[in-house]
Amino acid sequence: MTTEATGVAEAAGLRHEIYSYSGEAQFLTGVLSFIDDALAAGEVVLVSVPKDRERMLREELTGSDPGVVFMDASALGRNPARLIPAWQRWISERAGEGRPVRGIGETDWNGRGAAEIEELRYHEWLLNLAFTGSPAWWLLCPYDTDTITPEAMRAINRCHPFSLREGSHLPCPDFVQEPFTWDELEASCDPFEEFAYTRGDLAAVRDKVVACAAPYGLKGDRLRETLVAVTEVAGNSIAHGGGHGTLRTWVQQGTLVCEFRDEGVISDPMIGRRAPTPHSLHGRGMWLVHQLCDLVQIRSTPETGTIIRLHIKLSTP
Repeated sequence: MTTEATGVAEAAGLRHEIYSYSGEAQFLTGVLSFIDDALAAGEVVLVSVPKDRERMLREELTGSDPGVVFMDASALGRNPARLIPAWQRWISERAGEGRPVRGIGETDWNGRGAAEIEELRYHEWLLNLAFTGSPAWWLLCPYDTDTITPEAMRAINRCHPFSLREGSHLPCPDFVQEPFTWDELEASCDPFEEFAYTRGDLAAVRDKVVACAAPYGLKGDRLRETLVAVTEVAGNSIAHGGGHGTLRTWVQQGTLVCEFRDEGVISDPMIGRRAPTPHSLHGRGMWLVHQLCDLVQIRSTPETGTIIRLHIKLSTP
């Protein structure tokens, strides 16, 4: 499956740059030089990195320069779909200060499975699209080559128009301006439960999810949040996906997976990744789904219809 974007390399709003490093010393060398250049130019630097990297930077940065602001992304959880709205909010909060903005964004890859890594790659590709036409800013994305496979690094490089190499900011030789290509979804875990639903079946959809999740201790607020998410997705199938769909549920590696298939097509690659405004009449449903689930996978083409997988971490393995 591929997803289109136009004008990625010429995106006026964002200079999207990758920094591949190996080990703590190289991390500090590249990131501190980026910060020094920004402060010398009178720019604000927003830093969102894993906690161990944040501690290292704080130790190296003398004083409390107001031009360096650390942003805590831990509350966003592990769902990469929440990152773009967070950056949009952070940039908007600083835009009124009248100073150009740079960002440093590194995601913790520890313990991530193949589905999360694929969504992180998609997030990097979408950044070029999400900030086209926004106020100009510069984002440096550090990646530790000691923790990421060479194949994953090549894929990530293809999403960045620029790269920081040996102190120089250059066009990234691996960047390609082309539709996003998805890896195949992992096969449904056997055994799984399957249920065909149509109008009037939303209560039955919820019952099927409860039956799958209950033996694994999903209850209380977390169960209620899950049921809100599955109701929204199943309702979308009925309203926009031909009036019916198919639900599959299974548990895999401590995660409840709810998969919805229907005949509809989602044409908006940013669906659910834009924070709704107070006056928005539409677009809140999939936004809410992304906030309630630990991971959301969306695959949609005219040939195959739409597949949406909701991942909910279970407290009981």
